[in-house]
Amino acid sequence: MSTANTLTIQQLYASNRDVLKLSWFAGLDGGHRQISSSSASAADQVGHLNLIHPMRIQVFGRQEIDYYERLSPESRAYLVHEIADCNPPALIIARGLGVPDDIHSICDANNIPLFITPLTAAEVIDYLRVYLSKQLAMRIIMHGVFMDVLGVGVLITGDSGLGKSELGLELITRNHGLVADDAVEFSRIAPNIIEGRAPKLLQNLLEVRGLGLLDIRAIFGETAVRRKMQLKLIVHLTRSRAGDDNIERLPIHSPTQEILGLPIRKTVIPVAAGRNIAVLLEAAVRNTIMQLRGFNTMEEFMERQRKAMTDDK
Repeated sequence: MSTANTLTIQQLYASNRDVLKLSWFAGLDGGHRQISSSSASAADQVGHLNLIHPMRIQVFGRQEIDYYERLSPESRAYLVHEIADCNPPALIIARGLGVPDDIHSICDANNIPLFITPLTAAEVIDYLRVYLSKQLAMRIIMHGVFMDVLGVGVLITGDSGLGKSELGLELITRNHGLVADDAVEFSRIAPNIIEGRAPKLLQNLLEVRGLGLLDIRAIFGETAVRRKMQLKLIVHLTRSRAGDDNIERLPIHSPTQEILGLPIRKTVIPVAAGRNIAVLLEAAVRNTIMQLRGFNTMEEFMERQRKAMTDDK
C-alpha cells in the first residue's frame, strides 16, 4: 500500500540550514507546521510570493520586496494580513534583504516561520523543489529482488521458494548489480520516474537459502551493488506446470503492472528444471531496451506476416 508523506518545517530547516544558509528570523514557535504531499504536487509546495497558492512556502526575492515597498501603507497592511490569512507553512526572504517590520510582526504573531538566506530566490526555489519532490514522494514497499541489469532497473518477483535470490546471486556473478533484496522501497520522485532502493537495514545484503545473509559488497566488491535505480521492468517468476496455457506465447501488447500509478513493463518467466533463468532475464532486459528505443519485435513480425500474405495474393 502506498503512503503520502509529511514533512515539518523544523525538519526542512534542519536538513537545509547549511546548504541554503538559512537563518530562522521570526515565528520560532511554528516549527510544527507541516507540508504534505497529499495537498499538492511537491514541485508546487514552494515558489515566489503568490497568494493564489496560499499553502505553499512563499519566497520573497528582490522584485517582491521592491513591489512591497512601493505600496501605500494601507495596501501594505492589506497584503500582510492576506499573507497571514493564507497561513503559509513558512516565508523565506532571499538575497539577505531586510525584513519589513510588519511582516516580521505578523509572522511572530501567527507563528509563521520566517527565514532569511543570502541565496537568490530562484536558487532557493529550485533547490527546495527537488528536495521536496524526493521527501514527499509517494512510497511503497514491495517484496522481491531489485537489480541493475545492463543499466536497467529490474524487479524480480514471484512466490517464495522459486529462487529469486539465487537468480540475483547468479546475475551478480555475471557483472550485474544488486540494489535491494527481500524488501524494496519504491518512491515516485517525478511524474514518470519510480526510484527503488534498499532500506538502510538491508543495504548490500542478499539472503540465499542454505547460505544465509551474504554481504554482496564485501564479497564481490563495490561494483556489485547500487545505491538506487529507476524501475523499468518487472520480471515475475512462476512455477511451470504441464499443460499450463495461462502464459501467452506471442503477446501482441507488452503486459504492464501499475506501481504508484505508473504502468511498468512486465515479463513472466516460467521456472522449470533445465531452464537458464539468468539468460532468459538478460534477454528480456535486452528486449525491453529495444522497445524503449522504439523497436518492437512482435510488431515487426506482424508486418512481415502482412507483407507475406499480400505478396501471395
